[in-house]
Amino acid sequence: MVLSHAASDSDISVHSTFASRYVRTSLPRFRMPENSIPKEAAYQIINDELMLDGNPRLNLASFVTTWMEPECDKLIMASINKNYVDMDEYPVTTELQNRCVNMIAHLFNAPLGETETAVGVGTVGSSEAIMLAGLAFKRKWQNKRRAEGKPFDKPNIVTGANVQVCWEKFARYFEVELKEVKLREGYYVMDPEQAVEMVDENTICVAAILGSTLNGEFEDVKLLNDLLVLKKKETGLDVPIHVDAASGGFIAPFIYPELEWDFRLPQVKSINVSGHKYGLVYAGIGWVVWRNKEDLPDELIFHINYLGADQPTFTLNFSKGSSQVIAQYYQLIRLGHEGYRNVMENCRENMIVLREGLEKTGRFNIVSKDEGIPLVAFSLKDNSSHTEFEISEMLRRYGWIVPAYTMPANAEHITVLRVVIREDFSRTLAERLVMDIEKVMHELDVLPSRVIHKISLGELKSEDNGDNMVVTVKKSDIEKPKEINVKKKTDKPVFC
Repeated sequence: MVLSHAASDSDISVHSTFASRYVRTSLPRFRMPENSIPKEAAYQIINDELMLDGNPRLNLASFVTTWMEPECDKLIMASINKNYVDMDEYPVTTELQNRCVNMIAHLFNAPLGETETAVGVGTVGSSEAIMLAGLAFKRKWQNKRRAEGKPFDKPNIVTGANVQVCWEKFARYFEVELKEVKLREGYYVMDPEQAVEMVDENTICVAAILGSTLNGEFEDVKLLNDLLVLKKKETGLDVPIHVDAASGGFIAPFIYPELEWDFRLPQVKSINVSGHKYGLVYAGIGWVVWRNKEDLPDELIFHINYLGADQPTFTLNFSKGSSQVIAQYYQLIRLGHEGYRNVMENCRENMIVLREGLEKTGRFNIVSKDEGIPLVAFSLKDNSSHTEFEISEMLRRYGWIVPAYTMPANAEHITVLRVVIREDFSRTLAERLVMDIEKVMHELDVLPSRVIHKISLGELKSEDNGDNMVVTVKKSDIEKPKEINVKKKTDKPVFC
């Protein structure tokens, strides 16, 4: 009796999930199903599809953290149901956020007194942080122009063409002209001299990048600051700097402590950094800090009390999880200066291992710099036979996700592959990646499709000889002509 009841269609307790009726038919994809399904089946269906995603640890395209200690994972799960914005209900979480802001401000050498509190806020990432900083610059510029009786309807920002897309979003969403310094071959960051030449009375700020996403290079914020100070003396234009330190903000203080890029420079008024990049926290946390209170206009701060007590807020978002804030605080006190320095030095050493391995192949030019974000950007010395995009695609067969992309104007003819070295990218993985790249290059060298491509370019001479096509290689680096038999299109290709 009991067994018969348990085996009914309404109960799958005696069946495995894959033997149940819930996985025998497809669920609707774009409409809610009419009926409920057991939690085990729902979990398995979703989990099975997610297996087709890439492995985050092997996603070398991303700067975002993909590993944290188990203890921090526990803190994240314990606080995943807390709404960060409910400051009155969760006062300790709010206190931890304020501690993070002050720690980061001191890390960036903000001019704070012993009892002075830093000005800043946690965000969901650097994109929101940049929007907030940009709004502060726009409002300050408008207030100043309005007080002077001058037009205030045509603000602009000067950046390099290498900026992340969030800057373009800010310009479009908040009606600010984006004046970009074009790149050139061999120089893939903003030229400070050209940037200062583009500055005018409508410029609300110049945005400098501490760690370009294209090649990891730090822009020369010190030179930019000095040139703007000189222009201020000559013309009276007082143009501030915002430093987009999304990737480099948690790198430079620990392995390049003497590099002047932060609030030590007088024109730097605000800085953003991504806690979920080299701040070593999972995706969902960014920070923006201002030099002092005068750099954040009061009218941008809202005060609400319908969640309990008076709560000042300056964010584009409202409700969001507390987990990443708590995770950031964990990393800051767990690692300290010593721990962050060790992590960043280890990343840099693994970057050098990968770079030297690629150089030894003799096939690549290294585009990235020694000083900057620990990444390796590289391009083919000879892309007449195969391209960086083909290498990127074939590396996926080995599980690696390595992006290939073209540079912005005026260097669009340069194509680059990029490997970001994160904390969880070990020496063994670096060495393994080099070996897999060598395998891919060998596969591309003997790929029949590329042989046919060479024929179309006139680099190879072909003759039809019955069942086989005889191809004579005329490459200058081969002493004697080599014949390769390639099956016709009607047959399955074979390698010889």
